[in-house]
Amino acid sequence: MSRKTFMIFLRIGFVILLIAILAPNIANFFNQPEIDETIVGYSTGTAFAVVEEILEEGTVVLGEVEQPFQILLVSVLEGEFAGQNFEIEYGTRQIRNDMIMVEPGERVLITISSLPDGSTSAYFTDFYRRDSLLLLFGIFVAASILISGWKGVRSLAGILLSLAVIVLIVLPGIQEGRDPLAISIFGSFIFVGFSLYIIYGWTVKTHAAVLGSFFALTITGIMTYFFVNHAQLTGYGDENMFLISELTQNTLNVRSLLLAGVLIGTLGVLDDLVISQASAVFELFRNHPDHSFKSLFQSAMNIGQDHIAATVNTLVLAYAGASLPMLLLFSFRNVDFGLAVNLEFIAEEIVRTLVGSLGLFAAVPITTALACLIAIKYRDFGKLKIYLGPLNE
Repeated sequence: MSRKTFMIFLRIGFVILLIAILAPNIANFFNQPEIDETIVGYSTGTAFAVVEEILEEGTVVLGEVEQPFQILLVSVLEGEFAGQNFEIEYGTRQIRNDMIMVEPGERVLITISSLPDGSTSAYFTDFYRRDSLLLLFGIFVAASILISGWKGVRSLAGILLSLAVIVLIVLPGIQEGRDPLAISIFGSFIFVGFSLYIIYGWTVKTHAAVLGSFFALTITGIMTYFFVNHAQLTGYGDENMFLISELTQNTLNVRSLLLAGVLIGTLGVLDDLVISQASAVFELFRNHPDHSFKSLFQSAMNIGQDHIAATVNTLVLAYAGASLPMLLLFSFRNVDFGLAVNLEFIAEEIVRTLVGSLGLFAAVPITTALACLIAIKYRDFGKLKIYLGPLNE
């Protein structure tokens, strides 16, 4: 059997094993009982509708604000009222922060409610966005495959795997009352182990990256636990936690959930960092097999230092971008930043960013050292090479 055929069968084996692990949770996910009320998002009376006609449009003054309005005739596309027409107002009752106008044939979301006299009324709820999201996702998939080829397909499989681990393992485990940190660590190990092997194959390079990830995750978890407790963070910096606590009747360990969030957030960048660093080591060794451990480690770390600087900068900018409205709010007010950083929701983001970055710092030298050691000692592995796979695919 050729090495290429072996890799194909190995990946198929990983996928089958993964499906076996996730299968019970997949069945539970699709067999969840329906609930009578919506906890988050839209209400149960919300449905998709298509705009048949613009009955009226103009401007209206609300308070001191003049804004456009429209009266729309819409036809409901789904649910109990499918096929029925309603007149809805858009922009006549609340001050709008946008100037988006609705066009005939456009889909919208409306909420239909029953009145005490037995009649029904409908009002505009939101715009229809699923087609835009599907278009963007299609472009993303096409670009991934076009640029990366078969590795792009495997990277998409890795994305689906990460989502499956979160949706089918982490979230149900937390809902069942298990410790969020423990279940997140378990899910992270499944993700790292399976995704890297599915994407990059059963190679020594992948083994080094997986080991580096496990060590870095362990260090990140320890530092997160220490600083969350040292800073006396409760986990309630996110207002959604109050709703979650109410839904779980205060049985959920919110602080542990914060720890789990930091760990999973770090994992999103970690897998790319460790595989890139392992690849650099084995490429350097392939071109110069006479490298000593010290010289190979130094050369690879020169690459790793640039990579870690760019990665951490990306991580910080990602958090800053997500927090941009909050930062803008601070710029409009006379804020004492020395006191502001003490606010829990800000302190949580600082701890999340810095601890995650420290985990990435640790990943580079650990993965580099492991990869260098394996690359130099590989020639001495003898018959183990058959089971460990090649240095690189």
